[in-house]
Amino acid sequence: MTDRPARAAEPPFTRQEFRQALGLFATGVTIVTARAADGSPVGLTVNSFNSVSLAPPLVLWSLARAAGSLPVFSAGSHYAIHILSSEQRALAERFATRDIDRFAGLDWHEGAGGIPLIDGAAAVLECHNRSRYEEGDHVIFVGEVEQCRWHPQASPLIFHGGRFYTELPLVP
Repeated sequence: MTDRPARAAEPPFTRQEFRQALGLFATGVTIVTARAADGSPVGLTVNSFNSVSLAPPLVLWSLARAAGSLPVFSAGSHYAIHILSSEQRALAERFATRDIDRFAGLDWHEGAGGIPLIDGAAAVLECHNRSRYEEGDHVIFVGEVEQCRWHPQASPLIFHGGRFYTELPLVP
């Protein structure tokens, strides 16, 4: 058995180069929503989403430590992850825009713990805020899924290389 080094070697690339490399990994697009202590709805576009476990049903996503909404997501008991459909590009852009009321004029209803649920998503996962892990400049949130709804015919919204896409089936 070999000993592991205490730290990784210093990378030979810049932060921007790393970001460009990561941009080549196509991801789905989600909006994560919660309810602030004052009752106001909070939400943001997230593409750092992944499944963790089927039993129990666990998912994860990450949020920058510098995000203004970090205290809301850290303190809340629940949040919802909306997996967006290809028709929801404008919604993804809206929830990625800073300094606007993202919920203004938006139809939504309440889920577990009063969390905002946005209609029309390909899937919605209502999650109990199970655990958090601070790593680097982000916090990783692990949620235990309490409710799960989906539309099997929905086309996904995909993000790759700084642009939005939808599925294109590959012909064998």
